Amino acid sequence: MANYEMIIAGFGGQGLLFSGKVLAYAGLLEGRELSWLPSYGPEMRGGTANCCVILSDTPVGSPIVQNPNVLMVMNTPSLDKYEADVAPGGRIFVDSTLISRKVNRTDVEVFYIPATKMAADMGMPTLANMILLGAIIKQTGCIKEETVADALHKVIPAKKANLFDANMQAINAGKEYKA
Repeated sequence: MANYEMIIAGFGGQGLLFSGKVLAYAGLLEGRELSWLPSYGPEMRGGTANCCVILSDTPVGSPIVQNPNVLMVMNTPSLDKYEADVAPGGRIFVDSTLISRKVNRTDVEVFYIPATKMAADMGMPTLANMILLGAIIKQTGCIKEETVADALHKVIPAKKANLFDANMQAINAGKEYKA
């Protein structure tokens, strides 16, 4: 397997840290070396939020991701902030419902996914993050698809266990999305 250094970024309340936690837990279940480092402003909902996730076959020296090879962004300020940092040949996943501008780089692969619109159309407006996560899993192979359900069972709190099926539906919608 390859090593993945990811930044997942947007506004607080979009489920970004949760998406990163699902990836990290899936990596844990697969026996990978990993790091999950959340970061958010004091505003919480509506403020900036991001997390760094590293999935590696070798020990992780630092949890800080400076040049991600995978970037997931759910707002324009995050795209503006992190676009230039993505490693050449990296992949950028953009919620094209919320971000109207195109990526300026030509040395990265870009996936424009209308995740927020898709989630709203599916009656699950809070799960755009999971649609993007599904696209990342499909396009990068960063974790095994069969590990996702086990990771979700571990990460979804008991009081929200009823949301498992909706999360899986959203992940599958992201995997199946064709630009």
